[in-house]
Amino acid sequence: MTQVSRYGHMLKVTVNGMRMRVTARYRVDGSVLNDTIQGRMLGAETALEIDSPDPPDRVARVVRNAERGCFVMQALQSPVPVTGRTFLNGALLGEGVGSVSRE
Repeated sequence: MTQVSRYGHMLKVTVNGMRMRVTARYRVDGSVLNDTIQGRMLGAETALEIDSPDPPDRVARVVRNAERGCFVMQALQSPVPVTGRTFLNGALLGEGVGSVSRE
C-alpha cells in the first residue's frame, strides 16, 4: 500500500483511501523431533480496494507500477538469495546450524 501512495503521488493520481486483504497459504512437512521440519509458502492472493475520483486507466497504471515496485511482491515472484546467521550469546552458533542459504 505504501507503493500505491508513492506512485499515485508521482503520477498525480488521487488516492482517497485503500484497503488490502492478503491471504497466504503455507504448508509444513517433516518432524521437529527428527530435525526435518520444512515450511514453505504455497501461494498468496491479494485484493486491493482503492477509492479515487480519477479514471480507471490512470489508477490501473498506479497499481501496475506499485506491484512492480513492491520489494516483497518481487521477492516472492522472483526468489532472491537469502542468507542468515544465528548468534548465541554473541558468538556464531556454528557453521550450518541455525542458518539458511538459498538461491
